[in-house]
Amino acid sequence: MRKSLLIAVDFDGTIVEDAYPRVGKPMPFALETIKMLQADGHRIILWTYRHGKALQDAEEFMIKSGIPPYAVNRSYPEEESHPNDVSRKINADLFIDDRNFGGFPGWGQIYQKLNRDGNSPILEKRRFFGRRRR
Repeated sequence: MRKSLLIAVDFDGTIVEDAYPRVGKPMPFALETIKMLQADGHRIILWTYRHGKALQDAEEFMIKSGIPPYAVNRSYPEEESHPNDVSRKINADLFIDDRNFGGFPGWGQIYQKLNRDGNSPILEKRRFFGRRRR
């Protein structure tokens, strides 16, 4: 059985075209891929700079699109909101963002890498400065 991953996904420029503060058009294959990842048992966190009404619009878009997020800007649904002066860094197994180093590979490639031979590359032993983590 494959491990369920906690996947943090950016909204603007990743799930939808960047039209902030409006909600842009869905990026090619984004909704379909996220639905497949959820069907595979992965938990999707909406991870975005948005706040207030713009954040509500993004969350509503995801719900109406059939991809309700596991959590929003939090590591898990029950996590309390952070004060405005505290970082919102969250804990996730994988982060998907259009501003990744090396660029955004596209949703098809993301899904293929996560499902290559039933093994996710994230599940392989991680290295820390060239050494295996123990």
